[in-house]
Amino acid sequence: MVTNLGAYGVREFSAIINPPHAMILSIGEAQQRPVETTDGGFRFVSQMSVTLSCDHCVIDGSVGAELLAAFREIVETPARIMM
Repeated sequence: MVTNLGAYGVREFSAIINPPHAMILSIGEAQQRPVETTDGGFRFVSQMSVTLSCDHCVIDGSVGAELLAAFREIVETPARIMM
Protein backbone atom coordinates (compact mmCIF):
# COMPACT_ATOMS: atom_id res chain seq x y z
CA MET A 1 0.00 0.00 0.00
CA VAL A 2 1.48 3.34 -1.07
CA THR A 3 0.23 6.55 0.51
CA ASN A 4 1.11 10.22 0.18
CA LEU A 5 2.98 10.79 3.44
CA GLY A 6 3.24 14.52 2.79
CA ALA A 7 -0.52 14.80 3.14
CA TYR A 8 -0.14 13.60 6.74
CA GLY A 9 2.91 15.73 7.57
CA VAL A 10 5.22 12.69 7.89
CA ARG A 11 8.85 13.54 7.16
CA GLU A 12 10.31 10.17 8.13
CA PHE A 13 9.34 6.88 9.72
CA SER A 14 10.70 3.41 10.44
CA ALA A 15 8.77 0.50 8.99
CA ILE A 16 8.39 -2.84 10.76
CA ILE A 17 9.35 -6.03 8.93
CA ASN A 18 6.53 -8.54 8.61
CA PRO A 19 7.56 -12.20 8.17
CA PRO A 20 8.36 -13.79 5.77
CA HIS A 21 10.00 -10.59 4.43
CA ALA A 22 13.65 -9.86 5.22
CA MET A 23 13.69 -6.07 4.73
CA ILE A 24 11.51 -3.05 4.15
CA LEU A 25 12.36 0.37 2.74
CA SER A 26 10.52 3.40 4.09
CA ILE A 27 10.65 6.71 2.26
CA GLY A 28 9.63 10.01 3.84
CA GLU A 29 8.39 13.20 2.24
CA ALA A 30 10.76 15.21 0.03
CA GLN A 31 11.38 18.72 1.36
CA GLN A 32 13.25 21.79 0.12
CA ARG A 33 16.20 22.54 2.44
CA PRO A 34 19.05 25.06 2.24
CA VAL A 35 22.52 23.61 1.59
CA GLU A 36 25.81 25.52 1.73
CA THR A 37 27.65 25.89 -1.58
CA THR A 38 31.42 25.85 -2.11
CA ASP A 39 31.53 29.65 -2.51
CA GLY A 40 29.95 30.23 0.93
CA GLY A 41 26.42 30.89 -0.33
CA PHE A 42 23.48 28.54 -0.21
CA ARG A 43 20.92 26.96 -2.50
CA PHE A 44 17.78 24.94 -1.94
CA VAL A 45 17.76 21.23 -2.73
CA SER A 46 15.15 18.50 -2.35
CA GLN A 47 15.98 16.05 0.43
CA MET A 48 14.09 13.06 1.78
CA SER A 49 14.59 10.56 4.56
CA VAL A 50 15.04 6.91 3.58
CA THR A 51 15.20 4.11 6.17
CA LEU A 52 15.98 0.46 5.50
CA SER A 53 14.97 -2.04 8.17
CA CYS A 54 16.69 -5.44 7.85
CA ASP A 55 16.21 -8.78 9.58
CA HIS A 56 19.81 -9.40 10.62
CA CYS A 57 19.20 -13.16 10.69
CA VAL A 58 18.88 -12.95 6.89
CA ILE A 59 20.64 -9.76 5.73
CA ASP A 60 23.87 -8.36 7.17
CA GLY A 61 23.90 -4.65 7.98
CA SER A 62 26.74 -3.99 5.56
CA VAL A 63 24.69 -5.48 2.71
CA GLY A 64 21.82 -3.21 3.71
CA ALA A 65 24.16 -0.21 3.64
CA GLU A 66 25.32 -1.19 0.13
CA LEU A 67 21.68 -1.40 -0.98
CA LEU A 68 20.97 2.08 0.41
CA ALA A 69 24.06 3.47 -1.35
CA ALA A 70 22.86 1.97 -4.65
CA PHE A 71 19.36 3.36 -4.07
CA ARG A 72 20.82 6.82 -3.42
CA GLU A 73 22.86 6.65 -6.64
CA ILE A 74 19.76 5.74 -8.65
CA VAL A 75 17.59 8.45 -7.09
CA GLU A 76 20.23 11.16 -7.48
CA THR A 77 21.19 10.25 -11.07
CA PRO A 78 18.32 8.28 -12.67
CA ALA A 79 19.82 8.58 -16.18
CA ARG A 80 22.58 6.15 -15.13
CA ILE A 81 20.01 3.34 -15.04
CA MET A 82 19.89 3.49 -18.83
CA MET A 83 23.67 3.08 -19.21
